[in-house]
Amino acid sequence: QVQLVESGGGSVQAGGSLRLSCAVSGYLYSTYCMGWFRQAPGKEREGVAAIASDGSTRYSDSVKGRFTISKDNAKNTLYLQMNSLKPDDTALYYCAADWVRWYLTARYRDWGQGTQVTVSS
Repeated sequence: QVQLVESGGGSVQAGGSLRLSCAVSGYLYSTYCMGWFRQAPGKEREGVAAIASDGSTRYSDSVKGRFTISKDNAKNTLYLQMNSLKPDDTALYYCAADWVRWYLTARYRDWGQGTQVTVSS
């Protein structure tokens, strides 16, 4: 089983940047897809960005051009670089993994516990 631990959340003013990390331990599927999701209070979980083992990526329209997903295979860590943050980006951010290419669909098998991102205006 895969264990995922997010870090890097915090409070930032609008226009600022944060980089989220997701440390992966345990066996990661030889072919995989990993994603970042977020959930604000009273809202459904939303797919933000995803990356597959072949390097293909997907982004939601709401973050395209501002967020970048990447994975360091040597460090077994997934990242989400978030620039030009807006108050609407405030949410609990989760990373997820599966061997199925769910991309931005929240049907992944493995999930982390989340890290809070708060953007003030």
